[in-house]
Amino acid sequence: MTYVEINGVAPGIEALHRAATMILGHFTTMQVRGGAVAGFDLHLERLRQGSAELFPGAEPAGDDTIRALIAHALRGEPDATVRVTVLSAADVMVSVLEPGADTPPPPIRARTIVYERELPHLKHRATLGLFHHAAEARRAGFDDVVFTGRDGFLREGSVWNLVLWDGARVVWPDAPMLAGVTMRLLRGELGAAGVPQISRALTTADLSGMTGAAAVNSRFPARPISSVDDVAFPGTGALTEVLENAWCRVARQDIQGPVPDTP
Repeated sequence: MTYVEINGVAPGIEALHRAATMILGHFTTMQVRGGAVAGFDLHLERLRQGSAELFPGAEPAGDDTIRALIAHALRGEPDATVRVTVLSAADVMVSVLEPGADTPPPPIRARTIVYERELPHLKHRATLGLFHHAAEARRAGFDDVVFTGRDGFLREGSVWNLVLWDGARVVWPDAPMLAGVTMRLLRGELGAAGVPQISRALTTADLSGMTGAAAVNSRFPARPISSVDDVAFPGTGALTEVLENAWCRVARQDIQGPVPDTP
């Protein structure tokens, strides 16, 4: 399944051309299961914040409109991957794709590289750099990439947040980066369960003191990382178990809203 709508309408050539040439857009991607989404309120918050910063002074689509546009584009499909892209203050594109596989993903090997996303706190459309570096890592024999800044501190993966395990605590990098929805949900559940966790500035030198690592995003809340550069993580299984237990407690929120009478 692949559906694309802009403002509730299947786009024509002119609308697609306009969408392709709009530069300042931002987006969020979510996994819909049974018509509900984990952290849907955080996805809506992300869209509000992105619009406020990229389109100041404009009146962006509100939460109820976003809900309605998603529900309309889903066409009754209970399970899907949904990407909501705010192209401008007046244009919202909803893409509906096949749901991500729920089978456990294989571990990945990552390498570090110095790269800083522009406006790292936003999930914006300037993705060339991160996908380029991820592709370069694969050509070099790795599966993905972990970004460090010019300050030497670890940040995030290509399309995921990095989380580590020091044998006793969950460790989150503290640096300018995107606060992923899945990361925020996991941190909340870990805190509620009393699981020890900290957030601190980390360099590549700190990796040797970690026993586990994982990549987290909306598709894979606990994808194991077997190694970063030449540092292996024999305790990754313990970390992913902790994360998976936390994820099982995350509640999903119904996205159904009023569907426009005239899309």
